[in-house]
Amino acid sequence: MAILLHDAGVHRHLLPLTFTRPVGALRPGILTIAEAWWRMTELPVGHRTEAYLRERWPEVGGEVVRDVRAGLLPLPELVSAVLDLEPGRMLVKEGRVLAICRTGAQPPAEADWNAPPTYLVPLPFGGEVVEITRPWHLFQHCGRAIINDFALLTEGRRSQPLSGLNTVVGDPALVFLEEGAVVEASILNTRGGPIHIGKGAEVMEGAMIRGPFALGAHAQLKMGAKIYGPSSFGPECRVGGEVNNSVILGYSNKGHDGFLGNSVLGEWCNLGADTNTSNLKNTYGPVKVWSYADRAMADTGLQFCGLIMGDHGKSGINTMFNTGTVVGVASNVFGGGFPPKHIPSFSWGGADGLVEHALDKALHTAQRVMERRSMPLDAADRAVLAHVHAATAGDRA
Repeated sequence: MAILLHDAGVHRHLLPLTFTRPVGALRPGILTIAEAWWRMTELPVGHRTEAYLRERWPEVGGEVVRDVRAGLLPLPELVSAVLDLEPGRMLVKEGRVLAICRTGAQPPAEADWNAPPTYLVPLPFGGEVVEITRPWHLFQHCGRAIINDFALLTEGRRSQPLSGLNTVVGDPALVFLEEGAVVEASILNTRGGPIHIGKGAEVMEGAMIRGPFALGAHAQLKMGAKIYGPSSFGPECRVGGEVNNSVILGYSNKGHDGFLGNSVLGEWCNLGADTNTSNLKNTYGPVKVWSYADRAMADTGLQFCGLIMGDHGKSGINTMFNTGTVVGVASNVFGGGFPPKHIPSFSWGGADGLVEHALDKALHTAQRVMERRSMPLDAADRAVLAHVHAATAGDRA
């Protein structure tokens, strides 16, 4: 048996974050969606995604496969319903297919997720459904994901001791330190939700954290950082300054003062000192962001929305990002004034104009950045970035 997470037609709606990963590899909480499904089901988990991503994120097979929308958070009631599915049946809510159970047949087509196929028996699902289908959903549903992951990871386990030099506001049982985690002389407020500090991670002196909050394995929270939950920073991140309701997928740096609010950063990003994001328009109106699927600005319906940045994105010191700015993969943004609200992948520049960030130079930088975390830029990584560079040439034109 296996779980196969399908992008189900939303991959293009989650760009630029999914230029370099399938939907199921997004991390809205402590775990990626795929990691959470694996821990909840103890079954092999694979991805049905774009062809150019399949070498890095392969499919899985088995006598019985349960196909699931990749953006669905594996909440307990949903997981139970998926595991109870028998071959030839599908789980449906409000006319949308959530999951399909099959034996050895071809995976469902993209169209099957929008119009329930007649050859399957529908089973209505009346429980809670939380799905990531747009980039801003990551910070919108971050709190729900952290709470779900926290319960999953800590059940029956005991936290590493928390130093008496810290101040806990709320329930101390909602602070969990994994092996090797260090937290000193900080203020931890759990009244809004739990705080999870990953293996080998460090929270430096004077940090102030309001849950729900997750700090990934071997990540660092800098001295005096001010973190408002729900926020999640993945493995190996370095974060300082002021952050509010934001998600950083992993291996990225926001190590200095500056404000990041209602934002999502991919992996291997770096925000220069005093980089600031606007997350609220002066009119207090709804924020629009660039949609790769619609090739136009799309209304998020949100009053608060800051920066969406793809993998390997960079900003220079004192960079100012306007409300609802979208930065593509491997772009380097710098200079005075506000840069455009949509910066295509592999761009170089800012408010004074953009030129192409050459692929060979971008790969060279990516290699050096990843080596600092003792990770190679391997052939599969290079192939993905080369594909994104070619696929986004029209955006730069």
